[in-house]
Amino acid sequence: MKTRNKTLGYLVPVFALCVFMLIIYGAYVPHKPAEIQRVVCIKFKAGTTNEDVEKHLRDFAIMKNAVKDVVAYSAGHVQKSGVDENQFDVIHYLTFRTKEGAQQYAANSDRKAFVKTNQANWDNVLEMNSNIEK
Repeated sequence: MKTRNKTLGYLVPVFALCVFMLIIYGAYVPHKPAEIQRVVCIKFKAGTTNEDVEKHLRDFAIMKNAVKDVVAYSAGHVQKSGVDENQFDVIHYLTFRTKEGAQQYAANSDRKAFVKTNQANWDNVLEMNSNIEK
């Protein structure tokens, strides 16, 4: 029994030290920065209900999870501010680590299915990529 206690006495501090080292390593290793942001602006057809718009936002958020290279996502309703008051209703922002990731998103089958399902409610769509300046 004494040998077992001695072994545990050595293993516990070694294990704790390993966990501590992994935490420090994860905190200080630089990750590859994001390079591309995609903006998707959508104008819904007249008569589209608020429930349909909210369903669209939920479905888009679920669909973007199918694309592995999306590192950040946010969306919201356009705030009306005068001149271009009715140009778009919602905006989605997707951030990708690489240009290839953004291209894979455009070709993703889940995205294509989402577009096919929802495009009947869309009046106008604007999608564009931009590089992220550091």
